[in-house]
Amino acid sequence: MAEALLGDLLVRRDVDATVSSAGLLSDGQPATETAVETMAGRGLDITDHRSRRLSSAMLGSSDLVIGMTREHLREAAVLRPDLYDRTYTLKELVRLGSEQGPRAAGEGLEAWLGRLHRGRDPRQHLGASALDDVADPVGQGSRVYEQTADELADLTRALADLLWPGVRADVSA
Repeated sequence: MAEALLGDLLVRRDVDATVSSAGLLSDGQPATETAVETMAGRGLDITDHRSRRLSSAMLGSSDLVIGMTREHLREAAVLRPDLYDRTYTLKELVRLGSEQGPRAAGEGLEAWLGRLHRGRDPRQHLGASALDDVADPVGQGSRVYEQTADELADLTRALADLLWPGVRADVSA
């Protein structure tokens, strides 16, 4: 759901970025029926989505790695410890970006992430945390999926505002 929401938002903002998702499930699993219905209600079609297992190779080509949970962040850091400074949970990234301020005009992504990364300690990412983790709605009812989609929509909008301040979405899309 986060991939679809962020990808759609960036297209509507005319931001040239590639958004793709991977996780800890095995390859080829479809989105749940409830996820498909939830996103369809938002005008987004994820019926063709299939899970991809996170790999070192896909991480290596990423400018920014965003996990939904600390577990995802840890898995990415184990696969590619050299990318820890550009690997965050979505909530952590938005929280730190809000504290440090949006990307300044002319500031590259790497420099902005460097500002956010100062003072981070891998030990901060042990265990689970409501502060950093987006709860997985799998196995729950449509109401929980809607709540998760609302949370993800807010977080992806906040992230886009931090990364591309001043660039707003075309709301007619």
